[in-house]
Amino acid sequence: MNKEVSKLLDEAIKLERNVADLYTIFNKLFPEDADFWSTLASEERNHAALLNSGKKTLLAVGMFPSELLVPQVQRIIDANSNLISLINNYGKAPPSRERAFNDALFLEQSAGEIHFQQAMKRVHSSDIMQTFQQLNKDDRDHILRIRNYMKEKEIKIHSHSMKQTQKNEQSL
Repeated sequence: MNKEVSKLLDEAIKLERNVADLYTIFNKLFPEDADFWSTLASEERNHAALLNSGKKTLLAVGMFPSELLVPQVQRIIDANSNLISLINNYGKAPPSRERAFNDALFLEQSAGEIHFQQAMKRVHSSDIMQTFQQLNKDDRDHILRIRNYMKEKEIKIHSHSMKQTQKNEQSL
């Protein structure tokens, strides 16, 4: 069981780091939004560090909270693969500002990201989960923050992002 959870954690940590890398690219591409992207990138790195710390301290004693992990490792592997392709494509042909924001919104609604965010929002009786939530503090609600920023800056939200939001709201 620990081997399977360890693999899930490794992929979840990679996902958080890959998302941070993408947001760092956006930070460099869009100076008008640099502070916004820098904050999100930093928060994604914090998520990775939080998961990594939990892996090192809690996994060996069988106390890592399963609520933080997507149950199917393949979903996270696929999300990482898609994200790496996106990062590589943006290295060749940078996206428009609108596309970057919509891709970020869609990404935040992907398997690992939405699962982590929902776990951070729920009320938990577990002291360990409460500790994770406290450590995560305000590094959450990325979907809402991206949407609000897009609205404030009058950046159009694409229909694929809207459909993903509706799909995720129905599954929660």
